[in-house]
Amino acid sequence: MIRQIIKIDEEKCNGCGLCASACHEGAIQMIGGKAKLIRDDYCDGLGNCLPMCPTGAISFEDREAPDYNKAAVLENQRKNNMSALRQWPVQIQLVPVNAPYFDNAHLLVAADCTAFAHGNFHEQFMKQKVTLVGCPKLDPVDYSEKLTEIIRQNNLKSITVTRMEVPCCGGLENAVRTALEQSKKSIPLNVITISTEGIILD
Repeated sequence: MIRQIIKIDEEKCNGCGLCASACHEGAIQMIGGKAKLIRDDYCDGLGNCLPMCPTGAISFEDREAPDYNKAAVLENQRKNNMSALRQWPVQIQLVPVNAPYFDNAHLLVAADCTAFAHGNFHEQFMKQKVTLVGCPKLDPVDYSEKLTEIIRQNNLKSITVTRMEVPCCGGLENAVRTALEQSKKSIPLNVITISTEGIILD
Protein backbone atom coordinates (compact mmCIF):
# COMPACT_ATOMS: atom_id res chain seq x y z
CA MET A 1 0.00 0.00 0.00
CA ILE A 2 1.03 3.65 -0.46
CA ARG A 3 1.33 5.45 2.86
CA GLN A 4 3.20 8.26 4.58
CA ILE A 5 6.50 7.16 6.08
CA ILE A 6 9.71 8.87 7.13
CA LYS A 7 12.75 9.31 4.93
CA ILE A 8 16.26 9.87 6.31
CA ASP A 9 18.92 11.76 4.36
CA GLU A 10 22.15 10.14 5.56
CA GLU A 11 24.30 12.95 4.16
CA LYS A 12 22.54 15.46 6.44
CA CYS A 13 22.48 13.12 9.45
CA ASN A 14 25.09 14.10 12.06
CA GLY A 15 24.63 10.95 14.14
CA CYS A 16 23.25 12.70 17.24
CA GLY A 17 20.70 9.92 17.85
CA LEU A 18 17.90 12.25 18.98
CA CYS A 19 15.51 10.82 16.40
CA ALA A 20 16.13 7.25 17.57
CA SER A 21 15.39 8.28 21.15
CA ALA A 22 12.19 10.04 20.06
CA CYS A 23 10.94 7.03 18.08
CA HIS A 24 8.98 5.05 20.67
CA GLU A 25 8.26 2.33 18.12
CA GLY A 26 11.94 1.48 17.62
CA ALA A 27 11.76 2.07 13.87
CA ILE A 28 14.98 4.11 13.88
CA GLN A 29 18.35 2.82 15.02
CA MET A 30 21.84 4.26 14.94
CA ILE A 31 23.96 2.11 12.64
CA GLY A 32 27.49 3.09 11.68
CA GLY A 33 26.99 6.52 13.22
CA LYS A 34 23.91 7.28 11.09
CA ALA A 35 20.17 7.08 11.73
CA LYS A 36 18.45 4.36 9.73
CA LEU A 37 14.84 3.26 9.34
CA ILE A 38 15.22 -0.43 10.16
CA ARG A 39 11.66 -1.58 9.44
CA ASP A 40 8.89 0.13 7.52
CA ASP A 41 6.19 -1.66 9.53
CA TYR A 42 7.56 -0.16 12.77
CA CYS A 43 7.04 3.40 11.47
CA ASP A 44 3.58 4.75 12.30
CA GLY A 45 4.09 7.80 10.08
CA LEU A 46 3.28 10.28 12.86
CA GLY A 47 6.77 11.79 12.81
CA ASN A 48 7.73 12.26 16.47
CA CYS A 49 11.31 12.11 15.18
CA LEU A 50 11.01 15.08 12.79
CA PRO A 51 11.13 18.00 15.25
CA MET A 52 14.04 16.36 17.12
CA CYS A 53 16.40 16.38 14.13
CA PRO A 54 18.73 19.41 14.30
CA THR A 55 19.93 19.09 10.70
CA GLY A 56 16.66 18.55 8.82
CA ALA A 57 17.71 15.06 7.76
CA ILE A 58 14.23 13.59 8.29
CA SER A 59 11.21 14.22 6.11
CA PHE A 60 7.97 12.49 5.09
CA GLU A 61 7.41 10.69 1.83
CA ASP A 62 4.49 8.77 0.36
CA ARG A 63 5.63 5.41 -0.93
CA GLU A 64 4.87 1.71 -1.05
CA ALA A 65 5.25 0.29 2.46
CA PRO A 66 3.60 -2.40 4.60
CA ASP A 67 0.99 -1.38 7.14
CA TYR A 68 2.12 -0.22 10.55
CA ASN A 69 2.35 -3.41 12.65
CA LYS A 70 1.50 -2.52 16.24
CA ALA A 71 1.79 -6.14 17.43
CA ALA A 72 5.35 -6.42 16.04
CA VAL A 73 6.29 -3.10 17.65
CA LEU A 74 4.99 -4.21 21.05
CA GLU A 75 6.86 -7.51 20.80
CA ASN A 76 10.07 -5.68 19.86
CA GLN A 77 9.62 -3.31 22.81
CA ARG A 78 9.08 -6.26 25.13
CA LYS A 79 12.29 -7.94 23.95
CA ASN A 80 14.32 -4.74 24.23
CA ASN A 81 13.08 -4.09 27.76
CA MET A 82 13.94 -7.55 29.06
CA SER A 83 16.87 -7.75 31.43
CA ALA A 84 19.54 -10.39 30.90
CA LEU A 85 20.25 -10.46 34.64
CA ARG A 86 20.06 -14.04 35.92
CA GLN A 87 20.63 -13.63 39.66
CA TRP A 88 20.53 -11.23 42.61
CA PRO A 89 22.49 -9.60 44.19
CA VAL A 90 25.04 -8.45 41.64
CA GLN A 91 27.48 -6.38 43.69
CA ILE A 92 30.72 -8.26 44.37
CA GLN A 93 30.59 -7.24 48.02
CA LEU A 94 27.05 -8.59 48.49
CA VAL A 95 27.07 -11.80 46.47
CA PRO A 96 27.61 -15.09 48.39
CA VAL A 97 30.81 -16.98 47.61
CA ASN A 98 28.85 -20.15 46.93
CA ALA A 99 25.43 -20.28 45.26
CA PRO A 100 23.62 -22.69 42.92
CA TYR A 101 23.69 -20.20 40.03
CA PHE A 102 27.51 -20.36 39.98
CA ASP A 103 27.48 -24.07 39.08
CA ASN A 104 28.75 -24.54 35.49
CA ALA A 105 28.30 -20.80 34.93
CA HIS A 106 30.00 -18.36 32.61
CA LEU A 107 30.96 -15.51 34.95
CA LEU A 108 30.93 -11.84 33.95
CA VAL A 109 32.81 -9.43 36.22
CA ALA A 110 31.84 -5.95 35.08
CA ALA A 111 33.02 -2.51 36.08
CA ASP A 112 30.01 -0.44 37.14
CA CYS A 113 30.34 2.08 34.31
CA THR A 114 30.48 -0.43 31.45
CA ALA A 115 26.74 -1.10 31.41
CA PHE A 116 26.06 2.62 31.07
CA ALA A 117 28.75 3.27 28.48
CA HIS A 118 27.83 0.44 26.10
CA GLY A 119 24.22 0.60 24.90
CA ASN A 120 23.83 -3.10 24.06
CA PHE A 121 25.46 -4.37 27.25
CA HIS A 122 22.72 -6.76 28.36
CA GLU A 123 22.44 -8.51 25.02
CA GLN A 124 26.13 -8.55 24.15
CA PHE A 125 27.75 -9.32 27.49
CA MET A 126 25.27 -10.41 30.17
CA LYS A 127 23.21 -12.91 28.22
CA GLN A 128 23.66 -16.45 29.57
CA LYS A 129 26.15 -15.26 32.19
CA VAL A 130 26.16 -14.72 35.95
CA THR A 131 26.98 -11.05 36.42
CA LEU A 132 29.01 -9.45 39.20
CA VAL A 133 29.65 -5.70 39.27
CA GLY A 134 32.00 -3.45 41.19
CA CYS A 135 34.15 -0.34 41.13
CA PRO A 136 37.63 -0.59 42.66
CA LYS A 137 37.80 3.19 42.95
CA LEU A 138 34.62 3.50 45.00
CA ASP A 139 34.68 0.29 47.03
CA PRO A 140 37.45 0.33 49.69
CA VAL A 141 38.01 -3.43 49.52
CA ASP A 142 40.29 -5.93 47.84
CA TYR A 143 37.99 -7.79 45.45
CA SER A 144 40.57 -10.49 44.82
CA GLU A 145 39.95 -12.22 48.16
CA LYS A 146 36.24 -12.79 47.56
CA LEU A 147 36.68 -13.54 43.88
CA THR A 148 39.30 -16.15 44.80
CA GLU A 149 36.75 -17.97 46.95
CA ILE A 150 34.04 -17.71 44.30
CA ILE A 151 36.37 -19.26 41.74
CA ARG A 152 37.71 -21.85 44.17
CA GLN A 153 34.36 -23.01 45.54
CA ASN A 154 32.41 -23.16 42.28
CA ASN A 155 32.70 -24.89 38.94
CA LEU A 156 32.97 -21.96 36.53
CA LYS A 157 33.25 -22.51 32.78
CA SER A 158 34.72 -19.12 31.86
CA ILE A 159 35.33 -15.63 33.17
CA THR A 160 34.80 -12.41 31.22
CA VAL A 161 35.88 -9.02 32.54
CA THR A 162 34.40 -5.84 31.09
CA ARG A 163 36.27 -2.70 32.09
CA MET A 164 36.49 0.89 30.99
CA GLU A 165 39.61 2.29 29.34
CA VAL A 166 40.28 4.53 32.37
CA PRO A 167 43.22 3.55 34.64
CA CYS A 168 41.15 2.92 37.78
CA CYS A 169 39.39 0.02 36.04
CA GLY A 170 42.73 -1.77 35.92
CA GLY A 171 42.12 -2.59 39.57
CA LEU A 172 39.16 -4.78 38.66
CA GLU A 173 41.06 -6.64 35.97
CA ASN A 174 44.02 -7.16 38.33
CA ALA A 175 41.70 -8.46 41.07
CA VAL A 176 40.27 -11.10 38.73
CA ARG A 177 43.70 -12.14 37.47
CA THR A 178 44.99 -12.38 41.04
CA ALA A 179 41.94 -14.38 42.13
CA LEU A 180 42.33 -16.78 39.24
CA GLU A 181 45.99 -17.30 40.08
CA GLN A 182 45.32 -17.80 43.79
CA SER A 183 42.51 -20.27 43.13
CA LYS A 184 45.00 -22.43 41.20
CA LYS A 185 42.31 -23.18 38.63
CA SER A 186 42.67 -23.06 34.86
CA ILE A 187 39.62 -21.17 33.57
CA PRO A 188 39.44 -19.26 30.27
CA LEU A 189 39.66 -15.51 30.89
CA ASN A 190 38.57 -12.82 28.44
CA VAL A 191 39.10 -9.11 29.16
CA ILE A 192 37.10 -6.57 27.15
CA THR A 193 37.90 -2.86 27.33
CA ILE A 194 35.25 -0.25 26.52
CA SER A 195 35.98 3.38 25.70
CA THR A 196 34.25 6.31 27.37
CA GLU A 197 32.27 6.65 24.12
CA GLY A 198 31.00 3.08 24.48
CA ILE A 199 33.22 1.56 21.79
CA ILE A 200 34.75 -1.89 22.33
CA LEU A 201 38.50 -1.43 22.12
CA ASP A 202 39.61 -5.06 22.49
